[in-house]
Amino acid sequence: MSNSNNTTYIVDLRSDTVTKPTKAMKHAMVNSALGDDVYGEDPTVNALESKVATLLGKQAALFVPSGTMANLIAVMVHCNKRGSEAFAGHLSHIYKYEQGGASHLGGVLLSTLQNKPDGTFEIAELKKRLRGSDLHDPISSMVAIENTHNVCGGKVLPQDWVDELGEFCTDHGLALHMDGARLLDAAAYSGCPAARLVRPCHSVSICFSKGLSAPVGSALAGSYHFIEQARRMRKMLGGGMRQAGVVAAAAVVALDEVAPQLHYSHKRARVLATTIQGLFLPTFSVDVSGLHTNIVLVRVAANSPLLAEVVLQRLAQVCLAETQGDCKTPNDEGVIVKAVCFDSKTIRFTLHHDINDEDLWLAIMKIIYVFKELDAANPFNINNK
Repeated sequence: MSNSNNTTYIVDLRSDTVTKPTKAMKHAMVNSALGDDVYGEDPTVNALESKVATLLGKQAALFVPSGTMANLIAVMVHCNKRGSEAFAGHLSHIYKYEQGGASHLGGVLLSTLQNKPDGTFEIAELKKRLRGSDLHDPISSMVAIENTHNVCGGKVLPQDWVDELGEFCTDHGLALHMDGARLLDAAAYSGCPAARLVRPCHSVSICFSKGLSAPVGSALAGSYHFIEQARRMRKMLGGGMRQAGVVAAAAVVALDEVAPQLHYSHKRARVLATTIQGLFLPTFSVDVSGLHTNIVLVRVAANSPLLAEVVLQRLAQVCLAETQGDCKTPNDEGVIVKAVCFDSKTIRFTLHHDINDEDLWLAIMKIIYVFKELDAANPFNINNK
């Protein structure tokens, strides 16, 4: 949700993790039935796990503190011999943003495959890379994919490709894990039930605090045997919680209340992307045709000296001209827009449940103002206008 203080109105588009719990979530948390989850006695956690298993078409599920832990547990269960090999895309969350936990904590070699812009990779390349027949090799044991794919701009993986990869993994004795932190965004975009999207996968994780407004928590789903082993790993990693129904209650509400509304964030993301594209500024570009869900990636021209970090710094500033010009807010206050850099030339704006139409309008006005200002001041554009 956007915040205001005495001088500025803040629209936070850094991530869909900055949301606050809804009123219904807070009510459910206060009134949740509780027990000791390590003993399997928390009724709210049990209800959530059953709900997730049904949603994903798997036999069982496990509530865990975070998506990073869920993915790590999946790797450690599927690669239960130290020195095993797991494959993931070079732009995947497991490889880029989880501190190499699979190697550090699980003794698993993470090998990367080149992600394409749509989040996929070449299955033929995976086939060439498989190892284990030679005693010098690690044993290739699993493959991890990500849906939606964060760094590729919230892309939904092509289902034909997921099905083909699943068949390949089954034929070659590999486990297939899906990092589905934003899986329900993929379901909302594709119109396919989540269970269908993950049918070829042996395990899948989903996150309740990315886009679903819950304060904390993820879930891991798979077969009865997989979850039995995952429960042991969770305990070893310190993820065994006691009266965890306090937070699981919010996750239950998230699935019922917020998940059906994800398409609104997708629509707002498209409005933002289309507006930026319609500015026709040489310095900034956005691939509207490739926009699937709630993540908008803005590219700064490669041959421009401008860096994404500078753009973010300017979006976080308010100058006098803004508050006196056409871009002023109804309260004559300046607007700050928060976003993140993926690299030196890429800015990510993420729409979420706490952003309403007024927030979007204020963010667009600010972005238009700043982008035009930076484009006009960019020496790169002097000879291109």
